[in-house]
Amino acid sequence: MTALAALIRRDIKIALRVGGGALIGVLFFLTVVVLMPFALGPDLALLTRLGPAILWLGALLASLLTLDRLFMADHEDGSLDLIVMSRTPLELACAAKALAHWLAAGLPLVIATPALGLLLNLDATATSAVALTLLAGTPALTFTGMIGASLAVTLHRGGLLLAVLVLPLSIPVLIFGVAASEAAIMEPLSFGAPFSILCALSLVSFVIGPFAAAASLRYGLD
Repeated sequence: MTALAALIRRDIKIALRVGGGALIGVLFFLTVVVLMPFALGPDLALLTRLGPAILWLGALLASLLTLDRLFMADHEDGSLDLIVMSRTPLELACAAKALAHWLAAGLPLVIATPALGLLLNLDATATSAVALTLLAGTPALTFTGMIGASLAVTLHRGGLLLAVLVLPLSIPVLIFGVAASEAAIMEPLSFGAPFSILCALSLVSFVIGPFAAAASLRYGLD
């Protein structure tokens, strides 16, 4: 547990450095949300109706933007080989790295959502609902994306492959995240079903993701 805690602290410090990647995702998320009102025009009703989908789409793209740094930097400096050969189970190490990535790059998106919701004409109830669904769903984006990042880490120009692999796996999370957000705004009684499925997707990805990523790393680095 001490080694895993040290790995989480190390990855968070690296991600929060200038050029570490965490700030890039937040700035991209901010850019998408700020530009959308200019693209859609002054129709406030349209902005309110599309607001949850815009926030979720921005979070998905921002998460995808920083996934390539999950293993790539460790592979380039040789520390990934040490992680693979250490006595700590590789599955737990992958889970720790994904958790650190979410804390540095995913959680700030959730924190920024209430402020950005004002730009999309969302009230406090709507922004709280979207933030809650992002809190439940963004871990699924990270742990699912970890599988693609582990497959792409040993390949030349693996960034394109990462997008091709991760986007189809992220579509269910996007669908139920937007559905839960809109249900909380329009029909509060139907919020439970899509939100429960969203939480289930995060739990399933938390179980499957580390094992799939560890197997991919072992095969790719041999």
